[in-house]
Amino acid sequence: MKQLKTVRLLQNKISFLLDVNASKKLTFLSIFALFVFFFSASFGDSFINPLKVMQTIIGQGSDFDQLIIIDFRLPRIFIAAFAGMALAVAGAILQGLIKNPLASPDIIGISAGGGAAVVGFLAIFSDSNHSLTVSIEWLPLAGFIGATVVAFIVYIFAWKDGVTATRLVLIGIGVSAFMQAITTMLMVIGPIYQASEANKWITGSVKSADWNQVQIIVPIIIILLLLTVFITRQLNVQELGDDTAASLGQTVQKTRFFLLLLSSSLVASAISFAGAIGFVGLMAPHIARRIVGPAFGVLIPTSAAIGALLVMVADIIGRTAFSPLEVPAGVFTAAIGAPYFIYLLLRNPRK
Repeated sequence: MKQLKTVRLLQNKISFLLDVNASKKLTFLSIFALFVFFFSASFGDSFINPLKVMQTIIGQGSDFDQLIIIDFRLPRIFIAAFAGMALAVAGAILQGLIKNPLASPDIIGISAGGGAAVVGFLAIFSDSNHSLTVSIEWLPLAGFIGATVVAFIVYIFAWKDGVTATRLVLIGIGVSAFMQAITTMLMVIGPIYQASEANKWITGSVKSADWNQVQIIVPIIIILLLLTVFITRQLNVQELGDDTAASLGQTVQKTRFFLLLLSSSLVASAISFAGAIGFVGLMAPHIARRIVGPAFGVLIPTSAAIGALLVMVADIIGRTAFSPLEVPAGVFTAAIGAPYFIYLLLRNPRK
């Protein structure tokens, strides 16, 4: 049975109900995610004692430890954590928008659009010597533009006196297949080095993360996550159906467009630096829903914590399981996510 507590802020001008049990679970998950964040800095080509990691973070480590932990490992951990949060929250938004627990950012083509844009970038800006004519640092921007443009295309094609969840999914699947076909064609006709570079990005990897990327992605994702927290009530209303939402005073189509734009922005921000890490947007919200329930007020932050955990753990496994070889984090999220999707499909045959 839920334990609800009324919380009042700003001299009773703002009040809301707090699920005590769900809040305790969220607090535990957040602390555990923070523990994994710091503990993962110990793993890599060489293991570093967690105590040394803490000493290094506060500026008391050796020069070698500073180089390995601060310059090499911490940036990729930041990117993994925030990309995981963004993908998980984007999945939670889409599942509420489409009213289907099997929904995820992958099904409406956003990730596929980013992948096609990246491969196109590599093809357009490669010269006869198989080298890029522009800086590789522009690659994330190409991924962001591709993902965002595809999201708008899906929305435009899905519009017919408004956008319904079914049309959004069907159009998204079609656009995603088209973008994947373009990506495959560009990789086949392009040089070998281009296919190799593009494949790493499409799979999803945080290996090349640096502090410049962290300075860009962290503020953007924090702002988007805060916006999501402020509209959780709108998500709860959307799940009641169009007629009920309209009767409660919600402008259904405008709200749906904003939610789709917010979800697309989260996915585009994540994949711009971490690549198209798959299935996080499917698994994290569903796991969170089983832990804290369907109310978006606590589901959103719980999904974020689980998403961060999934990608950070996948990155730890990727850089330690087959050392000295390093496997992209997206390989492990896909290895877990694909069977999990089949499991959900069998549990929800009518979805």
